[in-house]
Amino acid sequence: MPSRPIRTPLLFALGAMSAVGPLATDMYLPSLPQVADELGVSAATIQLTLTAFMVGLAFGQLMVGPLSDGLGRRRPLLVSLVVLAAAGVACAVAPSAAVLIAARLVQGVSSGVGMVIARAVVSDLAEGRQAARTYSLLTVIVGVAPILAPPIGVVVAGPFGWRGVFWVLTGFAVVLLAIVWRVVPETLPPERRHPVRFRAFAGSAVAVLTTRVYVCYTVAFAMTYGALFGYISASSFVVQESMGYSSTVYAVVFACNAVGLTAANAANSRLVGRFHPRALLTAGIGATCTASALLTVIAATGPDAHWPLLAAMFLLACSTGFVFGNATALALERVRDRAGTGSAVLGALQFAVGAVVSPLVGLGGGPRPMALTVLGCAVIAAAAFLAAGRPARRGATAANRSVRAADR
Repeated sequence: MPSRPIRTPLLFALGAMSAVGPLATDMYLPSLPQVADELGVSAATIQLTLTAFMVGLAFGQLMVGPLSDGLGRRRPLLVSLVVLAAAGVACAVAPSAAVLIAARLVQGVSSGVGMVIARAVVSDLAEGRQAARTYSLLTVIVGVAPILAPPIGVVVAGPFGWRGVFWVLTGFAVVLLAIVWRVVPETLPPERRHPVRFRAFAGSAVAVLTTRVYVCYTVAFAMTYGALFGYISASSFVVQESMGYSSTVYAVVFACNAVGLTAANAANSRLVGRFHPRALLTAGIGATCTASALLTVIAATGPDAHWPLLAAMFLLACSTGFVFGNATALALERVRDRAGTGSAVLGALQFAVGAVVSPLVGLGGGPRPMALTVLGCAVIAAAAFLAAGRPARRGATAANRSVRAADR
């Protein structure tokens, strides 16, 4: 199937769909200590709201992948945005940590739908370098979310408290519903759909999970995300409690790292026209491992190495910008005939890793558990990338399909 152009309004709508997860994660990160105090629970307990959200993201993506392959992209997306708005209201009025955790789980499920369908729509319309470029541009758009989210969270939480943050997220869901209704078309024609049955879902899952190269790139993607999320989930406590900085300083630090990540993705989207996505992915994986090793060494030197530790976090964020778009394109290229399921498995593994990483970085307190978790994720990502092997030479689209079949 030849690539078709993705117009700017659609690109920004897809980016907004993908940004729901980062927004819902990052806007209330500066308020986590206040949430714990108000609800009368420990920091470890309140971090379960992050874990629940990650579990919901993983489950939502697994659920919607086969549904979107069978029902199309548009209908599941619209329903999910209605649920997302309702979950935001539940979070805003939650009377206890248990209710907040449950509401965050539902919020994660509905957020995952948009993230899967955004990637599937790109796979419906583009392939090869154009797909890699589009995924990188999506990540640039998504990168604006963590830049803006913590400062917005601080500004909103000042007069309105942490509950106000969730009211803002509810408003975003309502606005996004209106945009999607107007801008996002159905991109999966009926003749390319698969029956929505458990057997069909199982067959799709088996098909993608037995595609060796797809699995390798997917694991590399997910574990790199694990390294990044290890920093994200621990950063609020490390910067504010271990280092003693204010929530405003934390928001600035987080925004600077998000700017670095966004700039790296922007650079990748330009370089992918000159270099093969795998070459750029090689550089990104190598840089992630280097940054993780530096973070671990600096964290081991003691609690006073604030600026070197912040610099290592910045390098880590930048390095991942050369991983996500390229790994996604290389993985989904291998399962184009089941892009919804492939996108779902990729996203589900991504956030399942995030759900595991979130409590790990809180064990023992301070930056050392964070650094060790980040390093472990980076090493596994590198091993999976190496296991994918070198790509065979590919020419025309027919040759590409032959190579994909041979890799299964």
